[in-house]
Amino acid sequence: MGDALSALSIPVLVFASGLYAAGETWWRRRQPAPPSPYTHQAARLAERAMLVDAERIVDDAYETLGTLYGSPTDTCVPATDVSPGAAASQDHDRSAPAPARRG
Repeated sequence: MGDALSALSIPVLVFASGLYAAGETWWRRRQPAPPSPYTHQAARLAERAMLVDAERIVDDAYETLGTLYGSPTDTCVPATDVSPGAAASQDHDRSAPAPARRG
């Protein structure tokens, strides 16, 4: 008799836990918990922190590489006095020499 009782206790335990889970699900659907204000506040704080970090990264990058992005009139010094149009060959053949500059 002891073996039969222990063998039947497992299905009874599974059935009872299923009933408990179904009842708890039904209760939670009828009585939902109010939304926590802390989750919205935490999301806003995380968003602000992310924006501050992004601004810091951009500011550091601009500070480091800002001289590369100066205005073209300030940093553009031509290497020669030949304009790009005069230096380019009018012929489509790449081996054709550029025309001599007059002047």
